[in-house]
Amino acid sequence: MLFGEQLIVVRGGGDLATGTVFRLHRAGFPVIVLELDRPLTIRRTVAVSTAISAGRFQIDGLTAVRVESPADGVEVARSGQIPVLASPELPVFPGQITAVVDARLAKRNIDTSLKDAPFVLGLGPGFTVGLDCHAVVETQRGHRLGRVIFDGSAAPDTGVPGVIGGESAARVVRARESGSLSWRLVIGELVVAGDPLGDIDGAVIEAPIDGVVRGLLAQGEVAVGLKIADIDPRADRSACFEISDKSLAIGGGAVEAVLVWLGGSG
Repeated sequence: MLFGEQLIVVRGGGDLATGTVFRLHRAGFPVIVLELDRPLTIRRTVAVSTAISAGRFQIDGLTAVRVESPADGVEVARSGQIPVLASPELPVFPGQITAVVDARLAKRNIDTSLKDAPFVLGLGPGFTVGLDCHAVVETQRGHRLGRVIFDGSAAPDTGVPGVIGGESAARVVRARESGSLSWRLVIGELVVAGDPLGDIDGAVIEAPIDGVVRGLLAQGEVAVGLKIADIDPRADRSACFEISDKSLAIGGGAVEAVLVWLGGSG
């Protein structure tokens, strides 16, 4: 690895975080991913967080492996794989870490601090340079997507999903009640509006639009309002199994931010 001694910790392993993991790994950085014990990832076929339940997961040449301790994570990261540790908190790692990237995309700062690492990077809204991080990467679709911000904050959260294939909020499925979620199909299947996707305690979940099922939350207990599925109106099945353009753009910004800081001009 070109930057084998520069260990990067990425908090979050969802589909957008995976673009950052991919870019950092390809650039030569050892990367450790921290996730929840039950990830809330929708696009599980393109997210390293899937290793939490699967034990091992591959996407676009990356091999993600679940590990059980920070020490194991460091060892696996330096072997060229991506360790994924179930740890909602930032643990103590053996040796020095170079950077922490908050890629949880919570649209707010949960607990990230300037004291977390020599370099702290936030992805998206909720972070302010100099207050809780050293740099921010813009995550909102548009002209500034992937831009590195060294002064200020990313654009505020609009609360409206980005437009894909002419659809915005209509493509996102949220739980209408709390209960036990189960699916009748899998990611990558084509559906038309009204098709049954699954149910929550027997209450049927219908496809809101025509398209391909791009994301499904893992089955289990869910709370009302939680995002549980995503339908892509472009109906391109291959897009369900590749890291997205948005994710890679954000990841490119993350690599730029780390390299600028290492070069001393951040």
